[in-house]
Amino acid sequence: MRGYSRRGLRLVACFECRCDNHLMDPRDEVEAGQLDALAEVFCSQLMACLDECARGRKGLFSDVELLSEGVDSAWPEAARLRELALALQGIFAQQEQRNALCDEFLDLCSIHGESHPGERKLARAFLERIERGEVGEQPEGKNRPW
Repeated sequence: MRGYSRRGLRLVACFECRCDNHLMDPRDEVEAGQLDALAEVFCSQLMACLDECARGRKGLFSDVELLSEGVDSAWPEAARLRELALALQGIFAQQEQRNALCDEFLDLCSIHGESHPGERKLARAFLERIERGEVGEQPEGKNRPW
């Protein structure tokens, strides 16, 4: 894997091996190819988690519901995905770029309270928007598609 800084490789490798010890610091310099690779890893993990969530697994967008219900079924991959999204958003911002998929995922993670439509519905709607290529675009005539 030429062209990657050691920290960039550790972020990708640790996310895949589920290690919590080497999250990349957004202040580290990142090359353009690294941004693409990190975005690909994020996208692949997000799609897998969205599919699981759409089939009923809880905890992708937040651990709050699991904690309030007293459910002891934490989803560590989802928690790491949220951490990766935050780190990735910071890295892209440092490079004066944006990643619409990451931004929209984090927006969905911020929905709480009575306005929350439920994780399965959010996951299905997000998957549909991704498949239609609408991520990063404001839907016409609607505030939110969920």
